[in-house]
Amino acid sequence: MQEFEILSMSCGGCANRVVQAVKNLDAQARIEIDMPTRTVRIETTEDRASAAAALAQAGYRPT
Repeated sequence: MQEFEILSMSCGGCANRVVQAVKNLDAQARIEIDMPTRTVRIETTEDRASAAAALAQAGYRPT
């Protein structure tokens, strides 16, 4: 499972955009979002660089 911190993810709308970005990359991905810590955990067959690129393309800077 890959884990990213997304400091700019501040609301439910942000979380929905993050989920959609990952689902566009891998429709079968499992995604867990922890809003208080602004953490996203992704279980996907895609590599970490691809997941990070999808998040960045959606306007979020994963670390």
